[in-house]
Amino acid sequence: MLKIIDLKIGNIGSLVKAINYLGVAYQVVDEPLGLEGASKIILPGVGNFKAASQALFATGFYDALRTKVLIEHIPILGICVGMQLFASVGDEGGGSKGLGFFDAEVKKINNFDGTLITPHMGWNDVHANQLEMFFGIEEDSCFYFVHSYSMRINENVNVAMTSYGENVVAYVNKGHIHGTQFHPEKSQQVGLQFLRNFIKLC
Repeated sequence: MLKIIDLKIGNIGSLVKAINYLGVAYQVVDEPLGLEGASKIILPGVGNFKAASQALFATGFYDALRTKVLIEHIPILGICVGMQLFASVGDEGGGSKGLGFFDAEVKKINNFDGTLITPHMGWNDVHANQLEMFFGIEEDSCFYFVHSYSMRINENVNVAMTSYGENVVAYVNKGHIHGTQFHPEKSQQVGLQFLRNFIKLC
């Protein structure tokens, strides 16, 4: 069964509503034991990397997720801060440890000339280059973003990009591990199709 992790750091109502719309059986879990029997996992997140990292350790999800994903190879989708937590480390709040699924760092979006508004909030097109998870989604479709930090990847993995003053990783994938900086649950029909693809393909 699909398990959705609730770290109590953001409203997961929009995601639950989207999954309900798709008619998929799922369970929201707020403790690591709830991951038993998971066929796939979604880790949503909103807000601060440091607070999210602290929640992972305080709840025991840090070790549980590393076991499920790295040892048992359960497919996982991280959304927004959930994706950022897949990095090795995040700078927000003074520096915190991530799950280390990717050799990557999460750093503040560059604003060299002071013209960008952060957080980056709104619709941006995503250049997916026909990646499998974007099946049925037109190239350069727009997805909804809300973030001030972005992932900087130091290994060769699959990525889809958007642009906000610089190239920004919008989606990252390595094997059964998937992450989106955008919010598919808030991205209308293209977002629903993305979630449908994750559920079907993973």
